[in-house]
Amino acid sequence: MKIYADENMPLVQAFFQHLGEVVLFDGRKVTATELADADILLVRSVTTVNASLLDTNTKLRFVGTATIGTEHVDQAYLASRNIAFASAPGCNAQSVVEYVLSSLWYLAEHYQWQLSDKTIGVVGVGNIGSLLVRCLTALGLKVLQCDPLRHEEAESNFFHTDFNSLCQQADIISFHTPLTQEGKWPSRHLLNARSLARLKPDCAIINASRGGVIDNAALLDDLTAKAQRRAVVLDVWENEPDVLSALLPYVDIATAHIAGHSVEGKARGTQMLYQRCCELLGQPVQWQLQQLLAQPAMEKLQISANFGLPDVQNLARLLYDVRRDDAIFRHALSVKGFDWIRKTYPPRREFSSLQLSGKVIPDYLLQLGFSLAQ
Repeated sequence: MKIYADENMPLVQAFFQHLGEVVLFDGRKVTATELADADILLVRSVTTVNASLLDTNTKLRFVGTATIGTEHVDQAYLASRNIAFASAPGCNAQSVVEYVLSSLWYLAEHYQWQLSDKTIGVVGVGNIGSLLVRCLTALGLKVLQCDPLRHEEAESNFFHTDFNSLCQQADIISFHTPLTQEGKWPSRHLLNARSLARLKPDCAIINASRGGVIDNAALLDDLTAKAQRRAVVLDVWENEPDVLSALLPYVDIATAHIAGHSVEGKARGTQMLYQRCCELLGQPVQWQLQQLLAQPAMEKLQISANFGLPDVQNLARLLYDVRRDDAIFRHALSVKGFDWIRKTYPPRREFSSLQLSGKVIPDYLLQLGFSLAQ
């Protein structure tokens, strides 16, 4: 059996080698000829999977994308050929949330905000958005949620704020919606010239979802036309990897679509596809993620009874500080390029890799994702 996998998919050899021969490829440059004899195809978001990519292959049984988003896969085409498909929803939710938290703490420090005085709007409350809401609530922050799909389903415990109202009320907006162009609530250019005009003049914007959710040209116009500075964090960009570089001087944090690129986040996507593939092939699952992850540089930390909410930021920065990735992006984008930054991204461990010990461990630390020492 031939298993073709994106070369940037972590632990793919370790997970899949007992199922067949694993062949790695460049996800942005792969051709139909390369994949002609694939039985299993494993991709990331940089690979468009459609008829033109698969037209020379007559034996493909399964396509998996180790990502939350699926807009790069023509699922109707796969179904027409009876090719099984799976994605990895929620695989990097914790990683993205930690990116957003690090960005919030940086902005609060840089602009001397009290986050407890801010209203944070979360747009898109799926796997990532709902986890972010739980974490922000655990930190005692005020949150507004916007998700018309969940609102339409009339979930009893979901308190929805429509997007226009959220734009007018929020001090900070964090986007976590998939990119859609059709249906009742298309998200492409959800933040555009009109909706930007509804925002408070100093409303901060964070986008760690998909670049096209924000009209980048309209955002640039907004940032250059206003006398008052608006804080902006962009991990995703329209037309990646060809980003609108003119935005860079006006963006507080700029990164190369790496919010979900923790070691655990990326590897969890591989694990989810591995489990689905084993199910499809009728093979037993031989490997679990914890068996394959490298030992973290920092395993255990003892905290005292004096630990409080103001200390959470410093604890989190032991594992991740978004300023590192912003510095890499600004230094390397014009020299090495967007894809090089993603491909050479330095290892980042999630909060769960650090086990905490002490007489009393505040519950909010566990809700943020930290672990108890064994």
